[in-house]
Amino acid sequence: MDAYKTHGAFSWAELMTTEPAKAAEFYGSLFGWVIETMPMPMGDYHVIKVDGTPMAGMMAYPDPSMTMPPNWSSYVTVDDVDATIIKCAALGGELLMPAMDIPEVGRMATIRDPQGAAINIISYVAKT
Repeated sequence: MDAYKTHGAFSWAELMTTEPAKAAEFYGSLFGWVIETMPMPMGDYHVIKVDGTPMAGMMAYPDPSMTMPPNWSSYVTVDDVDATIIKCAALGGELLMPAMDIPEVGRMATIRDPQGAAINIISYVAKT
């Protein structure tokens, strides 16, 4: 199974933290992860690789005034982000972060289920 192409598969994890460089040092030492830093308009993004395969990322909060504790979040692959948002609402869920395109990655959004749990959904750009 290719988690980047399979609807419903967990395919990415991401850490939002106040100090991503320190987190990268900690997790790299703890798990032996190789971490590559990519400059991005919103700040450095730290890509976690295991055996050469990108598996997750780490980044600083986009808004430094955010007061929530550092946290890991998950991404689930979907065939169509916009259709999934509509279906989510029909099932009693809600949209927390509108769909946005991430260049060379895909389209993503954040939704919340009727019980209050949030999760990210993503459709990846086909790699040639």
